[in-house]
Amino acid sequence: MSIVHSDGLGQFQQDNATPHVSRVATKWLQEHSSDFRYFHWPPKSPEMSITEDIRDASLHAVEKTSPPPRTPTDLLTALQDSWCEFPPGYLQTPVEPMPRRFATLLRARGDPTRY
Repeated sequence: MSIVHSDGLGQFQQDNATPHVSRVATKWLQEHSSDFRYFHWPPKSPEMSITEDIRDASLHAVEKTSPPPRTPTDLLTALQDSWCEFPPGYLQTPVEPMPRRFATLLRARGDPTRY
């Protein structure tokens, strides 16, 4: 966090999925809580995270590479190439519905939602 947000303005967020709230992860977050601000998501609400959409698009692009990546370095190169091939404004697409998603989540009082 200190490398990416050296200005101290970065926030850590996660979707509270079961692996992310394990004892080990929770202990680490508590031990390092002074290193960053933590944005509290509602429990198990992955639908509020655009990272899944971006990850899926990247993996789909990598699956189409020929030849397929065979080493970690090949995979990294394929992922970087797929990132560079996203059209301008690509990230705006998953961001635009966020106000509606948040409103739906608030109406559901943090319970899982359909969007």
